[in-house]
Amino acid sequence: MKQVLTVAVIMTFACVGLASCSSTPEPQPQTEVQPPRPQTQTPVHRPPSPPAPSSSYKPMADDQCGATALQYLVGKPRTEIPVPLNPGSRRVVCSTCIVTQEYRADRQTIVFSSETGIIQSVKCG
Repeated sequence: MKQVLTVAVIMTFACVGLASCSSTPEPQPQTEVQPPRPQTQTPVHRPPSPPAPSSSYKPMADDQCGATALQYLVGKPRTEIPVPLNPGSRRVVCSTCIVTQEYRADRQTIVFSSETGIIQSVKCG
C-alpha cells in the first residue's frame, strides 16, 4: 500500500509538472467593436468649377484698351508692333520679363516670346 501511495504521489507531481510546462496562449488585446453609426446624408456644397483657361484672347465686353484691334499681331514678330500715339498706355514685355502685377484696364500689354521674338498675346492690363 505504501508503494501504491508513493506511485500516486509521483504521478500527481508528474501531472502537475507537465501541466505547468504546457504553453497557454497569451491573451490577445481585444478591439472594441463599435456599433454601426446610422448613415445620414448631409448635403455637401461644392462651388461650381471655374471654366478652363483659354489660350486665345477673349475680349471683354468693355475693351477699354483697344486690344481687340491688335489681335492680328499674335503669331507675328515683335518688330511689327506699331508705334503707339500714347506710349504710356502700352507695354511690351517678353515672356520671361519681370513686370508689375497691377491691373490697368486702359493699358495694352503685348507679350512676346523671349526666345523667338514672336508675339504670344495682346490683352488689357
